[in-house]
Amino acid sequence: MHPGDTLTLLAPLSGPIVPIEAVPDPVFADKVVGDGISIDPTTHTLLAPCDATVTQLHASRHAITLSAAGGVEIMIHVGIDTVALKGDGFTARVKEGDRVSAGQPLLDFDADRLLRSAPSLLTQIILLSGETSAIVERASGVATAGASRLMTVAARRKGGDDASSAGEAGASRPPRATVGVTSAVVVVPNPHGLHARPAAVLASEARSFAAAISVELDGRNANAKSVVALMNLGAGPGAELRIVASGSEAARAVARLVELVRSGLGEDLSAARATTDAPEPAASPAPAPRAPRAPRAPRAPRAPDDPRRLPGVSAAPGLAIGPVCKLDPLALEVEEHAADTEVELARLQKALLHTRRELKQLVAASGKRVEQAQIFSAHLTMLDDPDVITRAEVAIVEGKSAAFAWREAVMSSYRELARMENPLLAARANDLRDVGGRALRHLAGGDEAQAAPAGSVVVAETLTPSEVVRLADHGVAGLVSVLGGTTSHAAILARSLGVPYLVGGPASLLDVEAGATAVLDALEAGEAALLLHPTDAELDAYRGRLGARRALRARQEAAAAERAVTRDGVRVAVLANIASADDARTAVRLGAEGVGLLRTELMFFDRATAPTEADQTAAYQEIADALGGRPLTIRTLDVGGDKPLSYMPLPTEDNPLLGIRGLRIGALHPTILRSQLRAILAARVGAVHRVLLPMVSGLDELREARQVLEEERRRAGSPPVELGVMVEVPSVAIQADRFAEEVDFFSIGTNDLTQYTLAMDRTHPRLAGRQDALHPAVLRLIEATAQAAQKRERHVGICGAVASDPEAVAVLIGLGVTELSVSVQAMPEVKSKIRELDAARCREIARAALDLGTAAEVRALLAPGARPG
Repeated sequence: MHPGDTLTLLAPLSGPIVPIEAVPDPVFADKVVGDGISIDPTTHTLLAPCDATVTQLHASRHAITLSAAGGVEIMIHVGIDTVALKGDGFTARVKEGDRVSAGQPLLDFDADRLLRSAPSLLTQIILLSGETSAIVERASGVATAGASRLMTVAARRKGGDDASSAGEAGASRPPRATVGVTSAVVVVPNPHGLHARPAAVLASEARSFAAAISVELDGRNANAKSVVALMNLGAGPGAELRIVASGSEAARAVARLVELVRSGLGEDLSAARATTDAPEPAASPAPAPRAPRAPRAPRAPRAPDDPRRLPGVSAAPGLAIGPVCKLDPLALEVEEHAADTEVELARLQKALLHTRRELKQLVAASGKRVEQAQIFSAHLTMLDDPDVITRAEVAIVEGKSAAFAWREAVMSSYRELARMENPLLAARANDLRDVGGRALRHLAGGDEAQAAPAGSVVVAETLTPSEVVRLADHGVAGLVSVLGGTTSHAAILARSLGVPYLVGGPASLLDVEAGATAVLDALEAGEAALLLHPTDAELDAYRGRLGARRALRARQEAAAAERAVTRDGVRVAVLANIASADDARTAVRLGAEGVGLLRTELMFFDRATAPTEADQTAAYQEIADALGGRPLTIRTLDVGGDKPLSYMPLPTEDNPLLGIRGLRIGALHPTILRSQLRAILAARVGAVHRVLLPMVSGLDELREARQVLEEERRRAGSPPVELGVMVEVPSVAIQADRFAEEVDFFSIGTNDLTQYTLAMDRTHPRLAGRQDALHPAVLRLIEATAQAAQKRERHVGICGAVASDPEAVAVLIGLGVTELSVSVQAMPEVKSKIRELDAARCREIARAALDLGTAAEVRALLAPGARPG
């Protein structure tokens, strides 16, 4: 292409346009192959995006390369990991050497066949000729094959052209150095010296120059592009550095880096200067006030500056006492030797790509939590440290496996940092272990939980659902994580397993001493905290509470098989929220009258491809058998928003919780919805068999889903099943009278109903403590649904987290709820609570609660001894 030339590429397929960065394969997302765009296809014939020549048709027919005018080369890659199909499901319509016109069919593919084996149908349109051309315009939204403009490609300007243009404009450029350039002495102004964050800033900037750059201090030098090497210099406050560079951009690099160091490398130096310049006080001052903290949920009265108490949010209620067990990210067992050097080098690069994307997502998710974003940004720079990567690559060439080589390289640098006399720099050694462990998990092939001693309190940055299950199997006493939310799947599993879980703790949790005695108090959301080094008196008090709770629990379990009937004779059905056959068996043992919510999406997680229809039917049948004839309510796949699937990528959305999720997935991937409905219908339940639709917002969605269900039911010759909707969107509660005419039952999902009513993202760590389903606005929507259900003689239940809250049971019964579907471990306590209540009194409480203004006022009304006014 010549300067000024452009080439327009049309969409080769119809479907939602997905940014290349969102593709669940780092080779594409990180543009290793080249820049481009992805489409989630709704058509299955690939069309030529422009006039071109077919230069390559892959033997597996999943990828095709085109050469267009001006030397523009485009590759179109259908699906993710579809090469493994070896051509099965693909039919070529052209051959290599063919000249094709824009819109001409290139190949056909069988979407159903591909989805059974491949993780995704996402199709990538990649610009291979990135050195001579670039994408200057790209479309968004939904593409129409052969009609929509997908992207515009233009020629890159040559370096000589740029230089001449700059010269004509009179722009001055630093001399192009080919010999070493050394700066004058530059003093480190940072109050803590060259620690991780300023070192990361310096290394990141140094990498942008085509020059070899080092930093000298007292006769020692460090690679300026290596965070670890810079920290190993031990440059404290006031250290005198020299910056040395050689290469074409040496002079520019030295000038820029000296300027950065003098400015503080991104740190605010004003506070430090203010402290230094402050006059000496005449008398001994009172201790300086602590820096203000971000607002948190209210806690019980205690010393406000008790450094032993680390606050968080209760994701699974309970109380635990035990030694702290920190999950060591580098403790995974790996093979030491490997035979194929090239394979191992490729594995290392792929793991680093995965980890880089993971860290970028954490930075983006930090939002306004600047400190957390800075920490993960520093981790990102550490990950790309050339010294660590070079050590690993050398070891791989010497015959070591990628996992072993990476672990040893990280540990070597860790030991160097840990020996530093500067305590702040030594503390950053843990950051290196953390980021090294992230990459090691990818190299080791998963997120296997490490062993943790029974009775310990596990502290981690984050915990996956599978880790929660494995740690519970190890018999840990409690779980604590910095990241996570109260409605995450990890939290849901912790509640079902009866393991106390605290989330949203401060980043300082990761610095907690392993083996230290700790008390995890997650009994109440507003007062949840991890107490370190409790006194003997505090331990005695907590042990007393723990013993009393265990005794009460034993009495509740002994009566769990009895029905839940109020003192004035109103029966309330108590069912279980489950995810597996093991959950079902435990639920029956603890008194469940059936399953009010089977979360089918949990069997879709932690795997590379969707479960087959046969796998799903077998899972549903095992659960039905475990229930022994009790009712079973199966919710169709509820993913998207805060619950993504790696093999079912969705278009990037500004507001994913308001976008393609829940039942809307069925419209985008109808084959998956139909397959699941067939699997549900094939299960022999032997009692009440219900299908529950998630995230319904309008009657049209309900009617379309009912039509699909009926089509599959008639085709299979199955008996009728009850069909219900989740009440998660306020529009359904407001139109509950109309919905009641067309559904068999309602199930109120208070987790989502609360977030949509209060306009608060339920995954937001700052808002987690304010998400309360007892807000009067939410209660009014529950009442409206219950009244509409009663008029049409439909049963109405609640399956959200509030149903498991014993404090909330009275107001829910008073609002007319006839069924509570609760976490497995909560059943004995909830049934016991119902037996203590009087339904007439519950109605009085509900009427009073509806007239209050805040959730806190409702909580106060429900407190023991309170009376409605």
